[in-house]
Amino acid sequence: MKKIAIFILVGLIGYSSVSLCQELYRWVDERGGVHFTDDLSKVPEKYQDQVQTKKPSKEPTPPSSIPQETEAVKESETAPVTKDLLGRGEEWWQAKVKEWNDKLKEAQKNYETAYSAWKAKERELEESKFKPDSLKRRLKADIKRLEEKANQWEKQVEEAKTMLEKVLPRQAEDYKADPNWLKLKEQ
Repeated sequence: MKKIAIFILVGLIGYSSVSLCQELYRWVDERGGVHFTDDLSKVPEKYQDQVQTKKPSKEPTPPSSIPQETEAVKESETAPVTKDLLGRGEEWWQAKVKEWNDKLKEAQKNYETAYSAWKAKERELEESKFKPDSLKRRLKADIKRLEEKANQWEKQVEEAKTMLEKVLPRQAEDYKADPNWLKLKEQ
């Protein structure tokens, strides 16, 4: 009986020392579920690039308490998401939205200015029928330059709108960010 007890005791000590050396692997699936395993081969291939490795603490957990990893899983399932899959929070997404919103406003303002100046030069050209040809050539060159400028600003307006309406929402969805983070807060 004593030999069996010693054998079991030696086995338990050996097992606990092996488990203390093992690493734990953590990953988050596309639904936001947090998973843990001690076998890297059990991590699905599409999550291999985001696996976080953790060595267990040196002090063994008493058998009566819940392991820390289990508590972390429960907390992550009940707590609201405060970061996306890349660890970026609401502040990062708000800054992106603000940046593109500011670009949109600036591009719209500059487009309106260039468009107004372009149309004013066209009116001036129409009214200059009896003016020198050199003035008409200069007005035509100004009109062409202002038209190009207005078109450039119009492209920037469209780019900013696309970013705000399509690209950022798609990125937020891909990275599991809260869609409400894309709504610009009043300041």
